[in-house]
Amino acid sequence: MNKLIVSSSPHLHNKESVSKTMWVVAASLVPAGVAGVFIFGLSSLWVIIVAVISALATEALIQVLTKRKVSLIDGSAFITGILLAYNLPPDVPLWLPVVGSCFAIAIGKQVFGGLGHNIFNPALVGRVFLMASWPKYMTTFIQPLNAGVGFVQSMNYDAVTCATPLALLKEGKFAEQISYINLFLGNRPGCIGEVCIVALLVGAIFLFIKGYISWHIPITYILTTGVFTWIFGGKGLFAGDWIFHILSGGLVLGAFFMATDYVTSPLTRKGQIIFGIGCGLLTAVIRLWGGYPEGASYAILMMNAATPIIDRYTLNRIYGTK
Repeated sequence: MNKLIVSSSPHLHNKESVSKTMWVVAASLVPAGVAGVFIFGLSSLWVIIVAVISALATEALIQVLTKRKVSLIDGSAFITGILLAYNLPPDVPLWLPVVGSCFAIAIGKQVFGGLGHNIFNPALVGRVFLMASWPKYMTTFIQPLNAGVGFVQSMNYDAVTCATPLALLKEGKFAEQISYINLFLGNRPGCIGEVCIVALLVGAIFLFIKGYISWHIPITYILTTGVFTWIFGGKGLFAGDWIFHILSGGLVLGAFFMATDYVTSPLTRKGQIIFGIGCGLLTAVIRLWGGYPEGASYAILMMNAATPIIDRYTLNRIYGTK
């Protein structure tokens, strides 16, 4: 006789898991990291390594102290360390990624109960904390090793401190000395993982193909920023350099790899579109009229805070109810 087994949901299963998802996302971030090391040198690699190790160590320590299962294998702390490092200048002192990763894991994640319970993206929590505490380190950037001669200069080029393209634009000093192709390839000052747009797009396309992210948040985020800066970013209406704004700063990194965080973004497609539009508007407003030239981190964190109310009013109707 065949037995009917009744069990609780979920009744549909697939081969996906939290751990697999996290490690696939980590793999998609590798091209941007490789590009950052190539563009800025081995100092970038040390920042990435230190940030990742600090994140893993902090997660393990807190879980041991709170007598919970050590879950480093799920990959979430690894991704937090990578994303934090990608949001740092390439020549920061190594104690900075240590402090940032510890804060990101302890305050941005574990204080809420761990993976799945945090309301803010932990890596961005760490970045904003470092920005508020040590702004000089966080806003001091160096020229790429290949500055001025394409991607052929040797790796022993002396570092030159300089401002990012967005900072120059904010100060009214930008004279179009940085072409769109240089912005696209990463031949500009900036944070380790944000400068090479082509490398970020390679990772993003991989996630799209594998079905780990959808277009709703990143595309609406980028398009909203582009449209708003085009309308209000110039010396008259509809005169802003929207391509420059899309290719500069951490917009692409934030749109594809941080705003799409499953835990801190809305559940429904409608909610995700609202979330993306909100991120885009806030990023553009901060860039154009705020005191800080970059706005992606703050925009995503503010929309993380709005996610519960977005979910509340955009949840799909339960089948059989009005």
